[in-house]
Amino acid sequence: MSKSRKEVLEESKKNAVKAGVVTAGTVALAVAGMPVLATVAAVPAAVLGWKWWKHRAQNGIRF
Repeated sequence: MSKSRKEVLEESKKNAVKAGVVTAGTVALAVAGMPVLATVAAVPAAVLGWKWWKHRAQNGIRF
């Protein structure tokens, strides 16, 4: 059975929080002067951001 609209929005919010936290960590590493670690951390941040964006697009959630 498919998910309700409320469940889809909750899942999207959780994905957005995860992507935001990882992105904030990446930025913090860059500001702290650790560009190599920031570059490595940027990969999962980009993946989580892409998954969140794709989830919103597939479920018809406006940006």
